[in-house]
Amino acid sequence: MRSVRIITGRAVPLDRSDVDTDQIIPSEWLKRIERTGFGAGLFAEWRDGPDFVLNRPEYAGATILVAGPNFGTGSSREHAVWALMDYGFEAVVSERFADIFKNNCMKSGLAPVEIPHESVRALMSALAERPSLEITIDVEHETISAPEVGIEASFSLGSHVKHRLLNGLDDIGMTLAHEREISAYEAARPTWMPTTS
Repeated sequence: MRSVRIITGRAVPLDRSDVDTDQIIPSEWLKRIERTGFGAGLFAEWRDGPDFVLNRPEYAGATILVAGPNFGTGSSREHAVWALMDYGFEAVVSERFADIFKNNCMKSGLAPVEIPHESVRALMSALAERPSLEITIDVEHETISAPEVGIEASFSLGSHVKHRLLNGLDDIGMTLAHEREISAYEAARPTWMPTTS
């Protein structure tokens, strides 16, 4: 997993609340065994409509998704996060995320940025008027800003999530950070006990 420190880019306003994981990546896409290729299925049913925000050329290439409240509800499928990342998003901004979705974001390196309702609404309005608006998310200092329109807000990731994102640590990376201790423990185990090697 790559380190996530500063994310600067344009954003897409997805002004819908209670977006669930089946809407993010429909169940027919869950047959894939890789983590890649899910971007093509992101919001697949909505993308059939020509007016859907991801189909609008002015938002092409955006790396930040600004969503309505209660984003990522529903199943625990990691594929929802993989689809967002495979499409090119590096962060999702909302006033509230489903807990499991937020946890999956953290484990995969997609920054889940929770900011107050007023700040989300201000970003949505600004993005509707200025699709080229640049937003900066500072993971280390836990701030999001759009200086061009005077928007700034703070968010809290928690020390554990922040550590993982800043250091690019997925679950395997977290385990490997203790490789020396694990090896020492394994070397000292009695020979009659099972080992990992």
